[in-house]
Amino acid sequence: MSNVTSSITPAQLFDKHHATLEAAVQAIHARGYWTPYPEMPSPKVYGETAQDDGRRAVEACFGQDFDLGQPGRSGWMASERSPYGVELGVRYPVCDGQALIDAAHAAMPGWQRIGAQGRAGVCLEILERLNKRSFEIAHAVMLTTGQGWMMAFQAGGPHAQDRGLEAVAYAYREMKFIPHETVWEKPQGKNPPLKMKKHFEIVGRGVALVIGCGTFPTWNTYPGLFAALATGNPVIVKPHQNAILPAAITVRIAREVLAEAGLDPNLVTLAAFDKHEATQALATHPAVKSIDFTGGNAFGQWLISNAKQAQVYAELAGVNNVVIESTDQYKAMLRNLAFTLCLYSGQMCTTTQAILVPADGIDTDQGRKSYDEVCADLATSIDKFLADPAVATAVLGAIQSPDTLARIAEAPAHGRVVRASTKIEHAEFPGAEVRSPLLLACDAADEKAYMEERFGPIAFVVKVADGAAAVTLSERIVREHGALTVGLYTTKPEVVDAMTEATWRAGVALSINLTGGVFVNQSAGFSDYHGVGMNPAANASLSDSAFVANRFRVVQRRHHVE
Repeated sequence: MSNVTSSITPAQLFDKHHATLEAAVQAIHARGYWTPYPEMPSPKVYGETAQDDGRRAVEACFGQDFDLGQPGRSGWMASERSPYGVELGVRYPVCDGQALIDAAHAAMPGWQRIGAQGRAGVCLEILERLNKRSFEIAHAVMLTTGQGWMMAFQAGGPHAQDRGLEAVAYAYREMKFIPHETVWEKPQGKNPPLKMKKHFEIVGRGVALVIGCGTFPTWNTYPGLFAALATGNPVIVKPHQNAILPAAITVRIAREVLAEAGLDPNLVTLAAFDKHEATQALATHPAVKSIDFTGGNAFGQWLISNAKQAQVYAELAGVNNVVIESTDQYKAMLRNLAFTLCLYSGQMCTTTQAILVPADGIDTDQGRKSYDEVCADLATSIDKFLADPAVATAVLGAIQSPDTLARIAEAPAHGRVVRASTKIEHAEFPGAEVRSPLLLACDAADEKAYMEERFGPIAFVVKVADGAAAVTLSERIVREHGALTVGLYTTKPEVVDAMTEATWRAGVALSINLTGGVFVNQSAGFSDYHGVGMNPAANASLSDSAFVANRFRVVQRRHHVE
């Protein structure tokens, strides 16, 4: 247990947040719009000085040791390189993996004893504190990932918190199905009945490892973090080496809440390793029973193949695609696609990469449009959207990884350039690596060009035989290479039906005729299932019952009663 005196008990935290928790449980049933965390950075909601306070809190970390008081520290590391050219220099503790596991094991019994309600209350208090620090987290997300400010605030803050709360809601609902105790009485005819009292204890599986990604260090981390924590497991957070600060702030807040609740803060620790082998060793440690991972195929498949002692929840690479068969809102369709391709420079696991268009063109409300016209008009729509440099830099953000810059430079070799990627100067950050989308044209036969994920602002307009061939190809892409999102534009109900059934078979989310303010690469907490778990891009969904139910077990004891 922690040496810190409890200032508020887990039971009191459950009472404090019970209404929010029940509303979240109702939301995952109804699947409509709901959130307790406002997504707009309004001073009226978050405080008049929240913006400046958050920025100053992050800047105060620059060049300093980010001490968490964790066990097993052997040194410090500072690996982050800001895509905006800002010197960060934050030094994080490098801790021995075995020391973190030992501390997690020591913390686990106390966490189990407070029960499902106590754990839910603590988790919701952590989420509430994270929400109050959304501006601070947003600045950390922006400077480490290259996201634009508004995306960093929304996706890094309230939307990530939504996903964390959603996981708690699922976990709490599943655990509520388990009674704490019951009296079992079996009739024996004329003889006295057999009577036993049975107790059912929810027990976490063991240490959980959550491995974060470099582009969405909170949105992709919070589901696994809170699903594991709520179900009784200590969590070690291993962030991407270039996006540690948002995870470190999150871990610090979690540890503060745990300590204030009289619990061992080592239930949540940060693993900032300076060697890849240390991550591999931790992932394959016998004590690690679950791993949440978002990232590339190479390490994701290594985890699935080698971390046999753990349940691995993995989101990997995929080839998201859109079929354009016809449309009655041509300009609106192009605007929607242009925004989709520009948002965060395509550095999203849900961004469209392959746009499948019939060779003889499409019917539109502006007449028949040839394949070449669709290519050219989409390029023009992107140009118009990015015409204002302030809008362009706000939406595009900056390129997070040097590998992505290399892919942009190499990609023109894979097709005919319809729109070249250009560097855009950032008025506020002269060192920012900002790139506009690269649009390429190719034939369906050129599978080596478009049938692998080319992460970043790279998209292909693929010429297919006709609409039916496009639907068939879309399904094959998903089956063979995976996808998190698929889109369709058509005016024909039979095409909608065919595409719907194709996505059922392949196991992928479908968006139909998006022409307004919702885009295929956006996913709403409490309503959209992020990932299906049926194709190579992801083996789990954020969130559903399967995402939480295997993280705990029920251990019973029974005895006779008179």
